[in-house]
Amino acid sequence: MTKVTSLQLLILTAATLLLSACAATLDDPAPIFDHGVASGPKPWTQAAPNYDSDAVRFAVFSDLTGGEREGVFQVAVEQMNLLRPELIVNVGDLIEGSSDRSEIDAQWQSFDDRANKANAPVLYTGGNHDLLDGVLRKAWEERNGPRYYHVRYRDVLFLILDTEDHSVERLTEIAQLRLDAIEVAKTSGWDAFAETEYAKLPEDETGMISAAQAEYMRDAIAENTDVRWTFLLAHKAPWANDDMASWQSIEEALGEQEYTVFHGHRHSYQHKTRKGRDYIRLATTGGVFLPESGLSMDQIVWVTVDAEGAHIANLKMSGILDKTGKRPLNGDALCLDSKDCPEE
Repeated sequence: MTKVTSLQLLILTAATLLLSACAATLDDPAPIFDHGVASGPKPWTQAAPNYDSDAVRFAVFSDLTGGEREGVFQVAVEQMNLLRPELIVNVGDLIEGSSDRSEIDAQWQSFDDRANKANAPVLYTGGNHDLLDGVLRKAWEERNGPRYYHVRYRDVLFLILDTEDHSVERLTEIAQLRLDAIEVAKTSGWDAFAETEYAKLPEDETGMISAAQAEYMRDAIAENTDVRWTFLLAHKAPWANDDMASWQSIEEALGEQEYTVFHGHRHSYQHKTRKGRDYIRLATTGGVFLPESGLSMDQIVWVTVDAEGAHIANLKMSGILDKTGKRPLNGDALCLDSKDCPEE
């Protein structure tokens, strides 16, 4: 048997203690609040540092379109880069749309070029401007792939929905009514648009989720029951139509899981609670302001998911400044809140 000297025993003991300390650090990696105040009262509060190594942080932006205001989305991308999200999601209406394929491709290229300046992946969600006719749908599928899909990032699930998931026949009918309504808006304004046949269609508010899409989402939910939180990104609000069984089946599949829904389309902010969950309608990130619909502003949503849940902060683009105290790029020259914009 090999004899162990006192020095060797000391080295072994030190190594064991060091390994134990490393293991404790791996199990509980919270940083130590170190300080130089030896005793007595401390000049700070007693709360522990707000730290969670497993936290997921991402950004959400809203509609660009319905009359995109030049330069706003570029500023939003730079502001999101300052915030350093792990990924970026949205609620659709990324391009204006057209019936001409070459124009559609040019619009997508413009959006892609700007989105690619983000330093985090941007997950695309389709809105009515992006998908509401056969030409737009084909362009999306050829350029971007599936119109609805899911992504799991760490222990957070993102369900990206297509709320223009109509039959081809119905899609064609709605698309023509929409074109007619847009012409009315161009000549007589958005108040007149609100009185058009298109604006009064249930589909204008609620969109459509097909049975096939609902089945896909239910399967994605069933395959990811261990996630901490699920986020659903949709352009329109299919739950606004209580008869839409396809949407209700997705809610039922989520059951008691924690989830949050983000949507857009109306260009004004709104928070509602449904089935005990947050259903949040975003305003715009460069789209036309519609203050008559409610809180109208350019915004980014900042979401942190940690051990305590999902924490949601609405950030007005008008207040996200860089280290010089200015909005990035030419942001100081842009009106980013409808209440601050001069009336035309």
